[in-house]
Amino acid sequence: MSTIRHPVGPQPSRVYWIRRLVALLLLILVVGLVVFGLSRLGGDPDPAPTPAPSGSAAAAPTPTPSPTSELIEGAACLPENVRVDAVTDDVTYQSGVAPQLSFTITNTAGVACTFDVGSSQQAFVVTSGAETYWSSRDCLVDASDASILLEPNLGQTSAALGWDRTRSAPDTCDSERPAAPGGGATYALTVTVGPVASTPTSFRLF
Repeated sequence: MSTIRHPVGPQPSRVYWIRRLVALLLLILVVGLVVFGLSRLGGDPDPAPTPAPSGSAAAAPTPTPSPTSELIEGAACLPENVRVDAVTDDVTYQSGVAPQLSFTITNTAGVACTFDVGSSQQAFVVTSGAETYWSSRDCLVDASDASILLEPNLGQTSAALGWDRTRSAPDTCDSERPAAPGGGATYALTVTVGPVASTPTSFRLF
């Protein structure tokens, strides 16, 4: 007969069964501790990857901003794309010769555009040093607008305006004006068309 099912010894069989049960519990506890220790050494399993956002949740690419001031063929010229050059028909004038004043206007943009060059927009100013001697606006009458098409980089010259070599003022339009000094005096012409002004152009009166 097996000694496992029927323990042999001086003690009652119940004592032996209790001892075996305690030993089995200790064995299970040891095995559990060993398994727990191994799992701690191995670390946690790799976390599940986070799914990438899809549909509208995905980050959209940043749109490229469009130009805010695109040039349109035939539209009004931007002042920064217009150049005005003051023009005189000579650089020296002998006594009694009246200078002929004009301007050349140029569109520096890449497309044709329109610009108002009417007499209402023009101002011819003659100065000498810090003193103004003559202005075309002092006695201007019947001013008008005149928009023209400016082709790219093609200068257009205005009709000439004669200066009678006198000193102007708004209150001398119907009276005799004093003559501007000659004898080799140096003067400068500046022309403004709308918001665009030229650089001064020098000439001399004898």
